[in-house]
Order: sequence, then structure tokens, then C-alpha cells
Amino acid sequence: MNSSLAILALVMGVIFITPLVCRRLHVPSIVGFILMGVALGPHGLGWIAESETIRVLGNMGMLYIMFQAGVEIDMNDFRQYRHSALVFGVYSFLIPFALGFLSSWLLGFGWSTCALLGAMYGSHTLMTYPIVSRYGVQKNAAVNIVVGGTMVSITLSLLVLAVLKSQILTASMTMSPLAWYGMMAGKIALFVVVTVVVFPWLAQWYFKRKKELVSSFMLVMVMLVVSAWLADWAGLEGILGAFVCGVALNRLIPNLSPLMSSITFFGNSTFVPLFLLGVGMMIDVSLLWKGWTTVLIAGVMILTKLAGKGLSAWVGQWSFHLSSEERRLMFGLTHATAAGTLAIVTIGYQVGLFSAEILNAAVLMILVLCTSASFITEHAAKHIALQEEALLESDRTEDDWLMMSVGEPRQVGMQAPATEQLKELSRLSSLHESKFVLCSDWQDAESMVERTSTSIAIYHEHQPLNTVSRLLVAVPRYAEKEHDFISCFGQVRRLSSQIGARVVFFANEETQRALQALCCRPGKFLRASYREMEDWEDVLMIAKEMEADDMVVMISARHATASFNPLFKQIPDMLERFFAEHSWLLIYPQQQMGAAVPDVFLTDLPPTSRSWNLISRAKAWVLRQLRKRQVG
Repeated sequence: MNSSLAILALVMGVIFITPLVCRRLHVPSIVGFILMGVALGPHGLGWIAESETIRVLGNMGMLYIMFQAGVEIDMNDFRQYRHSALVFGVYSFLIPFALGFLSSWLLGFGWSTCALLGAMYGSHTLMTYPIVSRYGVQKNAAVNIVVGGTMVSITLSLLVLAVLKSQILTASMTMSPLAWYGMMAGKIALFVVVTVVVFPWLAQWYFKRKKELVSSFMLVMVMLVVSAWLADWAGLEGILGAFVCGVALNRLIPNLSPLMSSITFFGNSTFVPLFLLGVGMMIDVSLLWKGWTTVLIAGVMILTKLAGKGLSAWVGQWSFHLSSEERRLMFGLTHATAAGTLAIVTIGYQVGLFSAEILNAAVLMILVLCTSASFITEHAAKHIALQEEALLESDRTEDDWLMMSVGEPRQVGMQAPATEQLKELSRLSSLHESKFVLCSDWQDAESMVERTSTSIAIYHEHQPLNTVSRLLVAVPRYAEKEHDFISCFGQVRRLSSQIGARVVFFANEETQRALQALCCRPGKFLRASYREMEDWEDVLMIAKEMEADDMVVMISARHATASFNPLFKQIPDMLERFFAEHSWLLIYPQQQMGAAVPDVFLTDLPPTSRSWNLISRAKAWVLRQLRKRQVG
């Protein structure tokens, strides 16, 4: 086909039809796109020729997959599994590296070639991550461990590549190896500063002032591409830069936000299919019958990669006490390979360490491993999604929530912006059955609170939720005895998970014990810090700790409930006087009419460690002494 419009029409048609056919045949779409690339590419029917445009958009697809993996991480869960991810990253690199080095040595390759092939086996890219995302199991422990371990394994592989490449390049350069390594360290430092420090600050500054979805989307895409380019310029790979960029922007792009929906839609509909088509177009199936050397090397590569990553997944299951389905999911995610392998074999071929047979064998390996990984990941993700459905149901809020906004009549008259704020809060807190009410003043709001027994959240937005860095949560004495306390805690946890904000609880010792028990539940982990607040009289200590991007959350209560305090009447005045320049959220737990106050936690709590108990008591004693001196 010579017409560019005809090629474009063919490509768009393939992107549209392939998923439909694959669903009918029960085949993962990833496999379908790769096979279509093989059939229609230059080594097949030749209807789609390799071009710079397809190559650039295809590279964008791989960057997008790695960026998506970084931006969709639940940072609370990621912090919980960070040590496991580091250990697994070392597993998933060293085991395949050792097997790859040995198999390459048995084939008669030199030491440098064996080391570089070992690095190729040790690396992996999250080719099948879109399957995990589609089934909604991104928060699973195995996925968090694999995603974190991917960054470790890629870094170690690229480190081996950089060392071997430097030995070859410095042999023909006047620059000393020490100077070359110093230059590389400076480039890497610049990449880290720009991606991890400058880009999040710039994005937060922009999101506070601009709410246009199109401009926000383009800003994120620019940061993604620049991060990938800086990583490549620093001697790393663009996929690593894309992943780091995703992690850096994680808290600014909530998974349930319109911005994330736009990124996911555009990536899955355009970038990823073009990337997979590009991978298929590189594969020349005729190599299978042109010579036994390429087939033999490809067979050894495939078996070595499967053995190495399979053994790594088994060791990971044993080390982290995972299920057999989670082991299969780890195996499916880690033995797929594309961008990292192509980068290593291409550079190895350019510097003379790899022959043309190794290059062709690596391309055939990509076809086989991407196909097998797609089926394994799809099967495991489907079963894990079914297993987790019951757990997810237990965390969903069954009670209807009433979402309220309070303001002057002229402000409430602007109902669209106020309602949109409430809908955004409801969406990020996963309160899908919420009702929205706009109150003209606090008297109207308090009357609404007393007339109904349902859970109520009153919200005031000073800045967009995705730019909030901390949630300072005031929890009154005996709040853990309220009937709806778990639901209120769940709202805070889900909000923190979506916007990536750290949580600081202000509560007394007994309530802190209940909060700690909730924060440590399997699958519902929340990393939080705690401040001693002996009683509600000390709530204004929050104002002294507030920073520019903090949001205050106060859990209040109605009359005749376990945690009610007469000082709650002062909350409206307190919010207007001390927290007017911050976003705030006021929560009223559901009141169960005519029922005894349940002792939800105190009988089932894990014992507090002696060291923590002593420290807390010491802090409480010091605070009491300071108050006595102030009163005196």
C-alpha cells in the first residue's frame, strides 16, 4: 500500500477489529495485535511497512505501559510491600541472570556476551500489565511486589549493560573510565532531580490553577516523554524513565479521576495497540526454516527465560506467603519481554558482542514469550479477581452517604461548581450511592444533621483534591465505639489511597489502638502517623501543624452518641476562623436509632507492644505536665 491514508485506515481498522475477534476466540488482545503485526508487516503480506511514525507511536506505547504501572500503584500498599519488592527484584534478576550466563557459556559464547545475555534474561517489562489493569487487580500483593521489583530488575540489567558498554567505548576514547562514570552519574542525577522533584512540583502548581482536562492531559504527556528522553540520555532506558515519572506523579493523578480516565482511554486505544503491532512487524517467521542456528539459540533463550522467571516466581511465593494463583500472576507479568530485550540485544549487536543469529533469535523469543505471558496473566488475573470480589464487597460502603456543601446563598447559587466538588469527593472515596445537598449556612446544615441518621460528609474545597499532600484527621474520644466508625475510616483510607496523601491521626491512646488495628488489615493497609490528642479541647493543635497543601478531616458525632462532645458545637466557628485557607471535610457517622453502642474493636484488638505503650504513656505524661504549667 502506497497511500498513507490507506495505511492509516488499515491500521485503525486492525485496532478496532482485533479485540472483537480475540474476545470471540477467547484469546488475549495482546496476542492478537502481535500476530496481526506479523501477518500484515514487511515480513508477512507487506501491507504495512515500517515507518518512523509507527515506530515513534509504538515506542510511546511501551512508555505508556510503564507509566501506567507507576501511576496506578496504590502508594499505601506499595509502602507496605516495598521491602518485598526490593527482594523480589533481586530474585527476578539474579536467578535468570545466573541461568542465562550458564546456558550461554555452554553454547560457547565469550564472557562479555554471556554477561550481556544474562542481563537480558534478568530484565523484564510489564507487557501484560494492561490485562491486570483490565481485571482490576492492581492492588493485589503480587502485583505490587512485581511492579516494584520491575524497577529493580531493569536497573540491575541496565547497570550490567552500562558497565560492558563503557569498557568497550572507553577503550576507543581519550576519556578515562573514572571521568566517564562521573559524567554518567551527573546525567543520572539530573534525570532524577527533574523527574522526581521538578515535575511533581510543576504539575501540582499547574493543577491548582488550571482545571482544563485537555491541557492537563498534554502536560502529563510532555512530562512522560521528557522523563523517558532524560533517562535515555543518561544512559538508562526510556522505559525506566517512564516508570519513575509515573511513580512521581502518582498522587497527583487519582485512579478514579477524569484525568486518569483520559490517559487510560488514549493509551489503551492508540499507543498500546500500535506498540504491539510494531513488535509483530519486527518478527520474521521465515527464520524458523532458514537455518537451525537461529532456532536453536531461540529455543535455549525461551527455555532459559521461562526457567529463570518461573523459579523466581516460586521463590517469591515461598518468601512472601502468596497463593498459587498469585505465583502464576507473578510469572505471567515477569517473563514477558519486549523493550528491555530489544534495547540490550540491539546495543550488543552494535558493539559487536551479539551476532545476527542472536538478534533474530531474541525477536522470535519475544513472540513466544509475549504469547505465553498473555495467556498465563489472563488466567491468573481472572481467578484472583473472582477471589478478591468478596473482600472488595466487604470494604464497600453499603450505607447511603449524604454529601453536603455549606456556603453563603450567593455561593450556593453557583450549584454546578459546588456539586462537581461533591461528586469528585464521592468518586474518590468510592461512595457511589451518595446524595448531594447544598446548604446556605451552618444552621441549615446542622438542622439537616439532626433530622437524619445517615452518614454525612460536609466538604469545603480550597484546592483540588489531587493536590492535597496530607490528611490531618481529628478523631474524638470513643469514636471507635460508633456504629459506623469502620465506614468513616474507610472513607479516609480510600481518599488517601486515591490522591496519594499521607494521613496523620490526632487521637487519644485507646482510639489510636483501634486506628492502628484498622490500618494493618490485610489488603486494606494504610500507612499513617499518630499524634497524641488527649481530648477534643486540644483539637486546635492541628492548626499549628497545618502546611500549605494539607487538608483537615474532623470526625464529629450527633447528640446521645458515644463520642459526642459539647464542644462539637464550636466546629463551624473553628473551621471558619482557623481553617478557611485549607480544604476541610467534616464527617458525621451514621446513628443507629434505638440500638446499644457496639464495642466494635476493643475486645478484638491485637495487644499493643510494650515499647509503643511506654512511649505513648511518656508522651501523654509530658503533655499533661505542660498543660498544668500553662494553667498555673
